[in-house]
Amino acid sequence: MQTEGERQAHGVTQKFLDANHFITVQIEFFLFESTGVYIFERLRRVQRFAWRDMTGRSKKRQSSFRHTAKAIFVLVISLGATKASRAAAPVTQTTTAQCQVEGIDYRGWQAQEISNRWVRLVIVPQNGGRLMQVSFNGHDYFFVNPKLAGKYLPPSQDQWFNYGGDKLWLLPEGDDDEQHWRGNSDSLDDGPFSFRKLSDGQGCGAELIGPPDAHTGIQFSRTIRLENDSPHIAFRASMKNVSGHTVEWSMQSVSQYDTGSTTDPSQSNHQIWGFTPANRASGYLNRYHVRTGPAENPAATVRDDGLFSLHYSHLAAEFWVDSPDGWLAVVDGTSHYAMVERFQYEEGKTYPGKAAVIFWTNGPSLRFSGDGVAFLSDGSPGASPFYMEAEINSPMCHLRPGEACQLETDWYPTRADSEFRVLTEAGIVTQPLRAVSLENGKVRLSGSFGVFFAGKLVAHFYNEHDSNTGTLRLAEVDPTDLVVLDTETAPQGKPTRVSLHLEDQGGLDRGALQEVPIRTGNIH
Repeated sequence: MQTEGERQAHGVTQKFLDANHFITVQIEFFLFESTGVYIFERLRRVQRFAWRDMTGRSKKRQSSFRHTAKAIFVLVISLGATKASRAAAPVTQTTTAQCQVEGIDYRGWQAQEISNRWVRLVIVPQNGGRLMQVSFNGHDYFFVNPKLAGKYLPPSQDQWFNYGGDKLWLLPEGDDDEQHWRGNSDSLDDGPFSFRKLSDGQGCGAELIGPPDAHTGIQFSRTIRLENDSPHIAFRASMKNVSGHTVEWSMQSVSQYDTGSTTDPSQSNHQIWGFTPANRASGYLNRYHVRTGPAENPAATVRDDGLFSLHYSHLAAEFWVDSPDGWLAVVDGTSHYAMVERFQYEEGKTYPGKAAVIFWTNGPSLRFSGDGVAFLSDGSPGASPFYMEAEINSPMCHLRPGEACQLETDWYPTRADSEFRVLTEAGIVTQPLRAVSLENGKVRLSGSFGVFFAGKLVAHFYNEHDSNTGTLRLAEVDPTDLVVLDTETAPQGKPTRVSLHLEDQGGLDRGALQEVPIRTGNIH
């Protein structure tokens, strides 16, 4: 790749949307008594909605919705006045985790915001359909270029405008022939994308469709979706051949994570890490390939547990990893926030340069003078901003005219620290689970975890014959908090091992965080 965090994620309150939005009306009936105020009836939806936009609604129905909203507004004002006249007891306001889509101003851009009580996604359709910012629990993940904030520059085949955020990209890059993409801000990278709201009873999102590009024969589109009840973000991207001949490309998801210090803009954050599993049968000499930058770079290594680990340093470098496990993670050890990006690795298919995952660290580049003297280019934050790219590649797609291929990625924001150990379907293990049988007959469990869903930690105990001896619910957990477990349990029977599961708020088992044998002794 080429060289070059607004509002806190919040609980969504009751709103009346106009006819261009999906209208959800929720009414609370209050019984006022001298002893307090009680909620009489749970919130109910008046309308269910499907994945479609509302532009086709009839004027008659739109008018009906307006009258309904106006009547309910009067009702709510009346109830508020009644409440104000009775100072006997406060009313506890009910909040909803419902997903919503609305137009906002973001740093001078006309943007669209998709949000629930967990996550806020800011999309700028005009600027190449970019997802400009992801906020989770008030933490902004992405780099946004302050020099270009609020600006739009028309597409150019000769320049690259790095706005920041997340976007779609093509591989292979280069200008050798027509089978390589030059990679500047042409219509693929910088063309205006159409935007359509999407919604159903389970969540909401957006569909973005880019302009067709005559040079590559490609048209990008993707949907971005949030659920009502979790911070999970789902991306479904498509690359379509809109030419009259066969083309072959790989589609990339490119995310620029902010690596600047939050206290000193002139400095980088020294606790940014990237992780992805290295391939045991890698096609690269060191199980990863240094595409750009010094070959001997101490920032990158393959750990003893098989994880490729990249410690961000402010130096231009690119690392290609033929990771087969279908995930990468970016961890901020200073703020203790992490983002996990999952994808489906397709065994047996050809990936560009063998790499399914690429990391780029932005910074000054190592160069040589005409006399062969090595030097670094301008490393000031203005010239070399602080960010690290995390890139996921699709396999090479051989597309006949009209055909398309897809890239599906799923993101899970959570809490973690630089002690990243294990990734599971339920979350991140930062301190491994330990289980110790105590003299009083109890089992002490300890460890620390970042979870992907709100719910409960549940311990499943098994004996030496692999029979389940019982389950115990241990603690309420939430993705916005790093879970530190240290508790004594009293399981039935004589268990010899324990598996720690995450059960979400709906009672669905989201999988195990870790399974370990129960040992005798003390935990130190």
